[in-house]
Amino acid sequence: MTPEELARQLERLHEESFGWALSCCRWDRPSAEDTLQTAYVRVVSGRARFGGRSAFRTWLFGVIRRVAQEHLRRERTRGARISDLETLASEPVAPVEDPVEGLVRERASVRLRAALRQLPDRQREVLHLVFYEDLTIAEAADVMGVSLGSARTHYDRGKKRMRTLMAEEAIP
Repeated sequence: MTPEELARQLERLHEESFGWALSCCRWDRPSAEDTLQTAYVRVVSGRARFGGRSAFRTWLFGVIRRVAQEHLRRERTRGARISDLETLASEPVAPVEDPVEGLVRERASVRLRAALRQLPDRQREVLHLVFYEDLTIAEAADVMGVSLGSARTHYDRGKKRMRTLMAEEAIP
């Protein structure tokens, strides 16, 4: 892949890549920004090379996931805690025509993120990849570096747990 093609691919996938980086970094925006920048540097510099064994998007998401895991390990060894969803939830909501509708949608979004935050990492990751990034479970398994059977198990357990969590009134 030429440098120009690589740049076009990265630009085309930037929004999705940032969403995936946010999920991998437990919605900590500064960590996600650092993770994505590091992943891009690895890709552009050739430290991470696309071998063509999967779709470019799947491969890129795998690079982002590995970088996020490295950053999280580094943060934990320094004793830093990973920030929860509060910074993202406290950001202003874009204005909508119907303020009541916007409040209802924001409330549902906050509840959904709170429920996702309570899932084990692998369940959260597979659900994010399938529902937010429109990957198949097989593609999500490739990104996560697990078998298809393992990804299916995490997917099924995650969906079941999300139903339970969303039904509970305890989620703010």
